Amino acid sequence: MLNALEVITTVVVGVMVGVEFSVAFVMNRILDALPEDSGQLGHAHGGRMLGAVMPVWYIGSLVLAGTWAVAGWHHHGTGLVVTAAALLILSVVMSILLLVPINNRNKTWTPDNRPADWKQQLNRWQRFHYVRVAVLIAAFALLVAALA
Repeated sequence: MLNALEVITTVVVGVMVGVEFSVAFVMNRILDALPEDSGQLGHAHGGRMLGAVMPVWYIGSLVLAGTWAVAGWHHHGTGLVVTAAALLILSVVMSILLLVPINNRNKTWTPDNRPADWKQQLNRWQRFHYVRVAVLIAAFALLVAALA
């Protein structure tokens, strides 16, 4: 049973990392290159869509990692799993304090109601997101290492 939990946790966190990496290094660049208001509308739509899914994914990943740490407490690699869970907690805290407030504003913007500094706000979100992606990659790497 522990083996199944380890694999499920690693896959769930790994896919989440892939999505967030793609947002940071692929989707944002595509949206930023679109003409006129299309990019801003795309960012707003992405904020609504991913903003609905990602909280469940982040919390679910944290619960899985925490369950793995408890269930495998006396097994090899538990320290790595606990550290990964701590990094997942950090990613949730970062999201709540830094990224979600910007996203909550962004997802309501249209070309008619967006603030004058909307590009600066999106750039700030992207900088925070890069840091969050690095934290998630580290957590994922620790989970993979714990499997070895």
